[in-house]
Amino acid sequence: MSDIIQLLPDSVANQIAAGEVVQRPSSAVKELVENSIDAGAGKIQLIIKDAGKSLIQVIDDGCGMSITDARMCFERHATSKIRKAGDLFAIRTMGFRGEAMASIAAIAQVELKTRRHEDELGTHICIEGSEIVKQEPVSCSAGSSISIKNLFFNTPARRNFLKGNPVELRHIIDEFQRIALAHPEIHFTFHHDGNEMFHLPKASLKQRIVHLFGNAYNQKLVPIEEDTSIIVVKGFIGKPEFARKTRGEQFFFVNKRFIKDPYLNHAVVTAYEELLPEDSFPLYVLFIDIDPAKIDINVHPTKTEIKYQDEKALYAIIRSAVKRSLGQYNITPTLDFDQETGFSHMITQKAPEEIVPPQITFNPDFNPFQSDKKSARSSSYSRNFGEDQGEVSKNWGSLYEIVDEARDRQQQTILEIEDAEAAQIKKEGRHFFQLHSRLIISPIKSGFMLIDQQAAHERILYERFLHQLENRQGACQQSLFPQTVTLNAADFELVKELLPDIQSLGFQIREFGKNTVIVEGIPADISANVSEVEMLEHLIEGFKNNLTLLRLDKRDNLARTLARNAALKAGTRLSQEEMNNLIDQLFACERPNSSLTGKPVIIKYSIEELLQKFEK
Repeated sequence: MSDIIQLLPDSVANQIAAGEVVQRPSSAVKELVENSIDAGAGKIQLIIKDAGKSLIQVIDDGCGMSITDARMCFERHATSKIRKAGDLFAIRTMGFRGEAMASIAAIAQVELKTRRHEDELGTHICIEGSEIVKQEPVSCSAGSSISIKNLFFNTPARRNFLKGNPVELRHIIDEFQRIALAHPEIHFTFHHDGNEMFHLPKASLKQRIVHLFGNAYNQKLVPIEEDTSIIVVKGFIGKPEFARKTRGEQFFFVNKRFIKDPYLNHAVVTAYEELLPEDSFPLYVLFIDIDPAKIDINVHPTKTEIKYQDEKALYAIIRSAVKRSLGQYNITPTLDFDQETGFSHMITQKAPEEIVPPQITFNPDFNPFQSDKKSARSSSYSRNFGEDQGEVSKNWGSLYEIVDEARDRQQQTILEIEDAEAAQIKKEGRHFFQLHSRLIISPIKSGFMLIDQQAAHERILYERFLHQLENRQGACQQSLFPQTVTLNAADFELVKELLPDIQSLGFQIREFGKNTVIVEGIPADISANVSEVEMLEHLIEGFKNNLTLLRLDKRDNLARTLARNAALKAGTRLSQEEMNNLIDQLFACERPNSSLTGKPVIIKYSIEELLQKFEK
């Protein structure tokens, strides 16, 4: 029998590696931009077309490459970052595996122009599917310009699995923001389809956060800094009142490399204990500087996972650092007996000799039981109202008569209302009770049933919104004063993607400049206690959260999110008519006994079950 094990060709091996390294356009953006950072660039331009499917171009002013290096960078495991195995434990660069450029060249059409600062001419190389089709000298600027065209052109199965342009663009924005946050000392620009999305000059970390996420973040940030023998922690955390419903704005960087670590995230969240509302997540941008010998970043090709020698020590340091910053900047409740808590600081102090005691006078002959004599008090009434004490006494009696008449009329009105309600209840044969402003109790023939009012209203609104999305029939209530909402770039792209469906629900929204929209109306059948701005922000946050956790389709996600935000909450008192309408609408639903989370909305108890409780 002949041998069956063969060495794979480099082109096939590169395509296999590309499956891990380059999962979508944002992966290629990450690898290219990180290479520019490792090259010492002070300015990096990112140009995207068709959400990265047609073009990804990165231009930098870094060190550039020689002719040999330009050719070698497309070979597998070719890198300038490490020389021996021991270097893996002293890595300070972004890349080190030497797989990214070879993987990208295997699944795309790549064009490279590069020149070192000391050279007069640069190098121009074109590669398609790992095969070099052109190499020639070229006149170009110092640094490197790499263009990736037609990503996955020779792997159609992978290209077919890509999402729509808005989704892929949001992934690119996420990667860009992470890199830009980690390197505020670098000037970044980002263009998509000819439009400038980001222009980030060299700045401090706080300025970079504000430039990325908006001016509103200037008031949300609390600085944090902790220097220990194990790690150095720096960055910013968000104030508790600005916590959001999604984890989107949570960033951990270890030696300026973005990582995902649920264990360290738990350390931050526990530091906010009893400060955050339920199901809310704080903002944080934290940088951890640690000895590379104490960590292992060679865990996954994406390099977003790290192993630590002492995780428990890191956990304790981060948690205590966050708690101390929250307390230091008066975010947590404190006892300070030196603070002015009363009104004493509002009183003007005078010298003792300037204080004049109040004068009190009285009439020693005054007798309140004598009705035939005028007293000083009665004379004062006479002066003020033109009547004597006797007339005042007579008016007291008439006052009681007026009160009695009013009480009689009120009692008669109450009886009339009660009779009308009783007649209505008798006519309809139904009467409901509210328990703790949360549950509705309704007697039925076999016993009674309990209805969760919030879950019931969520089910009603959910099915109503789904119907409106299918038929494009959402009614809008015009706002008297339209509200302007400024979003971060990723959320703005999400709103643009969802805009037709949002308008079908009854929102009236239009674009108004860069990353800004105007809300001119909201759904007519929503009586929300929040502003138009908060309603839109809650809709976006809930949609992203459901997208991450439940992976719902777009319309179902929108209907579910808006229903949960607009439904009446537990603790809301309802009248008989409101409870009646709620139950009528609930039983008109297709699935009245199923909440949006899959739990029951209605629970029934029979008389037999109740009697058994008394027999125990």
